Order: sequence, then C-alpha cells, then structure tokens
Amino acid sequence: MSVTPVAESERIQSLDVMRGLAVLGILAVNAAYFAAPWQTGINPLAPPLAVTEATLWSWFVMHVFFELKFITLFSMLFGASIFMLGGERSDKERGAVLRRRLSWLLVFGLIHATLIWYGDILVSYALTGFLVLLARSWRPRTLLIVGVLLFVLSIGLQSLFAVFLPFIPAGKLAEIEAQIWSLTPEELQRVVAAYQGGVVSATQENFGTWLQFLMSALVGLVLRTAGVMMIGMALFKMGFLSARSPSWVYLIMVALGALALALIGYQAWLNWLTGFDFAHMQGSGLFANLALSLFASLGYASLIALLVKGGASLVTAPLAAVGRMAFTNYIAQSLIMTTIFWGGRGFGLFGEVDRPTLWAIVLAVWAVQLIWSPLWLSRFSMGPLEWVWRRLSYGGPVSMGKAKPA
Repeated sequence: MSVTPVAESERIQSLDVMRGLAVLGILAVNAAYFAAPWQTGINPLAPPLAVTEATLWSWFVMHVFFELKFITLFSMLFGASIFMLGGERSDKERGAVLRRRLSWLLVFGLIHATLIWYGDILVSYALTGFLVLLARSWRPRTLLIVGVLLFVLSIGLQSLFAVFLPFIPAGKLAEIEAQIWSLTPEELQRVVAAYQGGVVSATQENFGTWLQFLMSALVGLVLRTAGVMMIGMALFKMGFLSARSPSWVYLIMVALGALALALIGYQAWLNWLTGFDFAHMQGSGLFANLALSLFASLGYASLIALLVKGGASLVTAPLAAVGRMAFTNYIAQSLIMTTIFWGGRGFGLFGEVDRPTLWAIVLAVWAVQLIWSPLWLSRFSMGPLEWVWRRLSYGGPVSMGKAKPA
C-alpha cells in the first residue's frame, strides 16, 4: 500500500499547538533582522534599533522570553516529524518520501534565502534533516544522549571565541568588533539605502548577507540543530511531545523552564549594566541564553501539553491552526515583513522604526495569522504551501479539500 499524508483526524493536537506557538515566537526574534542591519539583532545598542533606559523592555522581553527558545522548540518538533514521516529505517517507501520532502525543503529554502530573506532556516533544516534521518531508528535513550552531547558541543564551539578573547591584540579586537558588533555611520547609510532603494538593490544586499551567513550557519547552527532535533525525536518516542506523559512531569519542566528564564533575565540585566560591552557579551553575556534556552523551550512545550490535557481550546485551537500551516505562515511572515521594510516591493521602512514600534508590527502579524489560519482551515485541510510540499513529496495527487463527514 502506498504512503499517504496523515489524515486530519489522526493529527496530534499538542504538536500542532507547539508548532503554532513556535512559528509566532520566531517572528519576535526575526523582526529586528527584517527591520534593520543584522548587527542590530545581536547588539541592542546598535542604531537604528538602539535601546535606551525607557525602551530597554522591548529588547529584554524579546531576549529573555523569545530568543533561541522558539527556534529550539521548532527544531525539536522538526526532529519528531522526521520520525513521524519517515518511520523506521527499514521502511524504504516512507524513507523515500522523507528524502523527497527534505530535498524539496532545500529547494524552497534556497528560493526563500536568496530572493526573499537571508535569515532563512529551511536550508539548514533540510541539510540537518538528511543527517538526523539516519538516526530515526535509534532508541530514545541513545537519541537523548547523542542529542545532548551535540548540543553541549555546539555551545562549546560557539564559546571558543571568548576563550581566545584575552589573547587578541587590542587593534585586531577593535577590527572584529567593528565587523560583527556595530556599523560605521557610512556602512549603516549604505545598507539602509540598499534595502530602501528598490527590488534589485535590496535583493543584491540580501544575497550578499546570506552568503556571509551561510558558512557560519552550516558550521555552528547545523550542529546545535542536529542535537536538538535528536532530542525532539527522543521526546516524541517517549510520548512527551504528544502530551502523553504524566502531568507531574510537565509541571516539573514548567518550573525548570521558569527558573531558566529567570537566570537568563538576570544575565540580561547584568548585560545592560555593563553597557552591552563587546568583550563581556562574547563571554558570559550570551552564555546563559545559549545554555539554558533548551530548558526554557521544554518549559513552553510542557505548558502547551498541560493546556491540551486541560482542554483549553480557546487558547490551543487558534495556535493549532497556525501550527498546521506553519510552512505557509513562516514564508508569509517573510513576505509581510519585507513588504513593510524593503523598498521597491514595499513601504521602504528599513532603518526607520524603533524596537517598541517593531513590537507593534509583530503583534499585528500575530493577530493576522491567528485569525486567517482558522478561517483558511475551515474550508481547506491544509495550507497552500503545505499542499505544494506534500504534492511534491508524495509524488502524486493530494487533496486540499476537507473530508466530508461519513
């Protein structure tokens, strides 16, 4: 019997809700990279998104509650989906569908990265998925151990710069800081002009930035993502992500997640007190979030599991709809944000807004997607891009219409 997409009635609600929360949360972090040069996304004092004492909250909320947490949750869910779709390695037919799915994801990612937005995650997910699919028949314990080891190794590699920082000559350190932490007024003016100038200049600048990010993403991000995907696959096999674990397990993880957020928040406050000094931020300033974001993500996942178990449909239903259309909503976010901030195909507001205004835009996009996703799914069984992706992955007709009641 040929492999077919999962029926609507067989979907696991907790996974859809978690996926919906994750894709919305990711936008809160990505917004700065859409609105201004990428340095502003990592340096809170870089113009034009520089924070003041009055606007510190706009960075603090994003950093403590969103940054790394929802991309980590999304990566765990992607790992679970690799097993759900591909099954055991002995299942050749499902494995072929999985490989086609990842291959087309790579194609979509390349289009997204080069023509729409350089901050694409799909290319990294596709390439990492080809590695992680080899582990999909491992036992949960093995997946957890290897996943955690890869996660810890990625933190170590990302922290190597801090180890060598004291030995870098002051002149060289200033040069590095100028490249990755702040922009000269001339470079800021050039980048803003490129994105405001029109479709051609914006696309060229976007492509150049993507090439700049590509190597570091493949070296640093893939390792961390592979570890997190394996952890997610293990947690799915154990029933954790599908809300089948005992409630006390989720309560413990919510408490651990809250503790992780508190520690990240304390570190963020210390960062502000140091004036976001470059050397400090490359050392202890970013370490707490790198190391503890996994626990915060598990806390969010546990909270969703408890809401699903408790039947809180008023909260979970809209999020589940967003999650069922995660691919469509992710690409839609890029199209909406570049329409707002880029010239030529949009309003050209790149470099013109501050962080509080950016939050207002994020909230508006959230509202749109929380409304339109349920409305779309009231008439169709999946999002438009999900349909295209499934059609290509399964290599045959896939119905987008809702099944009629028996």
